[in-house]
Amino acid sequence: MDVHVPAAVTNGLLLRNVDALTSQLDGTTEMEDVDLLDRASALGRVLVSQDEDLLAEATRRQRKGIAFSGVFYAHQLGITIGRFVNDLEVLALAGEPQDYEGRVEFLPL
Repeated sequence: MDVHVPAAVTNGLLLRNVDALTSQLDGTTEMEDVDLLDRASALGRVLVSQDEDLLAEATRRQRKGIAFSGVFYAHQLGITIGRFVNDLEVLALAGEPQDYEGRVEFLPL
């Protein structure tokens, strides 16, 4: 989870036994988007974000064929906390992190 994702989303996922790691716990709150995507890839994790700049970086990588671990993106005004948690749980149950490599999934589903 990047720093733009509300703690309530992470807490909701953890209550549903979905593995989630926040930027705060990983010590990456000050990382640039490029480095954050690289970090998520190194950890084998999909990055969850509400940051439009990070979305732009993921799109740039798709167009240039640069590998990344995948991004689940939700606009800050376009989703409720409950829907955010539900959709992320569905995606977590539907596949493994490698299934989302190089992809951007827009929420709500």
